[in-house]
Amino acid sequence: MANLNSRSANKLSIVSTLIDSLLAFRRGRPKSGLLLLGAAALSSRIPGLGTAVSLFLRIARRVR
Repeated sequence: MANLNSRSANKLSIVSTLIDSLLAFRRGRPKSGLLLLGAAALSSRIPGLGTAVSLFLRIARRVR
């Protein structure tokens, strides 16, 4: 059984943010897609940024 350490959790977060970015582009939301893509790129330096941006965008869509 594989252990989940901080490095693999960070990689999983980056991949998840990239998938969210691709889905945003496919749904016709280019601004959200670019924001998520940028967050995924910065997530290697700032862990958790991609997840935070993804959650923020989901909440902002619900509020609107």
